Amino acid sequence: MRQVNILTLSKALQNLRGHTLSSFECYLSANKLTLPYHKGLNLPVWELGHIAWFQEYWIARNLQRSHGLACDLSQPRKASLLNEGDAWFDSAKVAHSTRWDLKLLTPSKCIQYAQESLAQTLELLHSENDHSPALYFYWLVLQHEAMHLEASAYMSQSLRMPFKALWQQEAANAENSQSTVSSLSLQKFEHRTARVPSQSWKLGSSDFSADSRHKKTPFCFDNELIEKTCAIQGFEISLQPVNWAQYLEFANATGYRLPNYIRHIGSDFETEVFGHWHPLNKDAPAVHLSWTDAQAYCAWAQCRLPTEAEWDCAAKTLTDFEWGQVWEWTQDTFEPYEGFVAHPYTEYSEPWFGTHKVLRGASQLTHAVLRDVNYRNFFTPERDDIYSGFRTCAL
Repeated sequence: MRQVNILTLSKALQNLRGHTLSSFECYLSANKLTLPYHKGLNLPVWELGHIAWFQEYWIARNLQRSHGLACDLSQPRKASLLNEGDAWFDSAKVAHSTRWDLKLLTPSKCIQYAQESLAQTLELLHSENDHSPALYFYWLVLQHEAMHLEASAYMSQSLRMPFKALWQQEAANAENSQSTVSSLSLQKFEHRTARVPSQSWKLGSSDFSADSRHKKTPFCFDNELIEKTCAIQGFEISLQPVNWAQYLEFANATGYRLPNYIRHIGSDFETEVFGHWHPLNKDAPAVHLSWTDAQAYCAWAQCRLPTEAEWDCAAKTLTDFEWGQVWEWTQDTFEPYEGFVAHPYTEYSEPWFGTHKVLRGASQLTHAVLRDVNYRNFFTPERDDIYSGFRTCAL
């Protein structure tokens, strides 16, 4: 989804909104619209309203959208479809802990708002052209919605409620030249490594402008810019993420706590997925692990996490490098590349530099529109509710 035209964007926006509404219906059916406060959760009505608000904020209300990245953020915007839209759904101004105190829309009104916001967006999109700088914002709202869709899945997992991730099967069946999403589930796990030679490696992109006629990579996030040159020493890296057999061997040997959603049953293990227990596939990548968990495993196994540059280099140069089933912690703290300039959505990257760790890859619950080998995910190191795991490098 980084080199697209109007028709492709239109279809993707409609398809994704269908998945978002289906996700919301799962919360409705499970009677989980009212939740106790938790820092890892959001109220489902707030989530859906925020997605719709974000879309109209950057598209229909953004009178500067034709300027793309050169838009003037100081200029006024059109009014929201909702009188209270900004007061309810602006995540940069509405503190997380206060969202439980808001008198939000009813579920049906929130669904209507999401439908109206999408209709606005599609009408405006079809008035653009395939080379308009404005397409950046349509791509941005698509990516943003995909992130929240994955969040709806790990929130459901945290709540142990039934959930249907309709997009997961589509992603598993889709042909994706950059990812081997299904390879680990189709064949017996065999731990393999590969050696990457010393070299100078470039992270990120230097070829990006506001007009798609003048760049090879039409869209990317600001934290992927500007190109960063790294001196990489030769290293040996696993071609697959750490699996459950490996991780449970570590937990058994050290007495380290079992991850969430894993339990002993007799001499074997089960895993809980959306409120239902299943036999654990020990060949599958271990998931719901924090950066701290990964570091504990590495200390025991006498190995280490890859740096972000090592992960990036291996993913792009090793033909058997398997990624796409689990987000993978790297050693690195989330920082800007040299020359960083924030894009118009200034709250996306800069506030989190220095406090979060970088994850690369994708998970089974990552929507197809978000999957990209260059994407930099980032979370605080204690988070284990997300679909996170890791791979290792030899010391």
